[in-house]
Amino acid sequence: MAKIVKKSHEKAKSGKGKDKAKAKSTKVDKKSTDGKSSSKGAKDKNRVSTAEIVEPKLETSANAPADSDSPYDDTYYRGPVMMRGSMIPEDTTIGNLLRADDRTDWLHMDPWRVLRIQAEFVDGFGALAEIGPAVAVFGSARTQRTDPAYKAARRMGRLLAERGVATITGGGPGIMEAANRGASLAGGKSVGLGIELPHEQGMNNYVNLGMTFRYFFVRKTMFVKYSSGVIVCPGGFGTLDEMFEVLTLVQTHKVTTMPIVLFDTAYWQGLFDWIQSTLMDRGMISPIDPNLVTLTDSPDEAVQYATRLIAQ
Repeated sequence: MAKIVKKSHEKAKSGKGKDKAKAKSTKVDKKSTDGKSSSKGAKDKNRVSTAEIVEPKLETSANAPADSDSPYDDTYYRGPVMMRGSMIPEDTTIGNLLRADDRTDWLHMDPWRVLRIQAEFVDGFGALAEIGPAVAVFGSARTQRTDPAYKAARRMGRLLAERGVATITGGGPGIMEAANRGASLAGGKSVGLGIELPHEQGMNNYVNLGMTFRYFFVRKTMFVKYSSGVIVCPGGFGTLDEMFEVLTLVQTHKVTTMPIVLFDTAYWQGLFDWIQSTLMDRGMISPIDPNLVTLTDSPDEAVQYATRLIAQ
């Protein structure tokens, strides 16, 4: 619990002075000792701690040197966190919890956000724990149904379902819908890991197991944890983010070797050439790093390569 300690510029005397300071800080014990000495009450650390927890208060500190040039008079403790000066909050956590009005802004403080993040991890692990072998398919939400890439992604979903492998996408439209569509119509597991965004639709209609996340990093953790391979179709910043996330984790050995396939060589060749001619030539990556990805124009080859570890 939180408590405030006020700094004192009076030097505490030894012996009797220390006992007096201790006795002053343990008034609760004096009232409950039935005539026992104040020094004995001061030694009852459990009672002192309980009093402080029940009602945090200002108290004198004998440890502050008289010549201290610190600009702060008060010290506020919230568990292991110490705050002074302008950092001391006006409200306490308990006060916010017990307040009768309708204020809810305190719910968005970072400590509460951590609990929300933790809950997303727990929900994700619980929802996906039994999906079995799976391959993630990344790609743009803007791809139209008439686009050849849409048709290719749909075939990938069907081929994965025929192999008994679940298809995991971001759950949105475009390439994601195509892969989910192919998987669901083939009777396979079609998983959608959505994200809360103000400008995109909800989960597409071909997802049979879906979850919407608030945080990108939790969502990406689920992609990596439950996928045995990745197929990256043409896409924008979001697709690039997902692709480089997986590449970085594989490169740094944070995850075991994961097959990564880039589908549509015409779309990806420029990026791949830049990786080889610029990053590698300037020593920014290892000469073996470009081998972490495979380029193909065949949906069948993409699925075959992405599932190669599953077959083993």
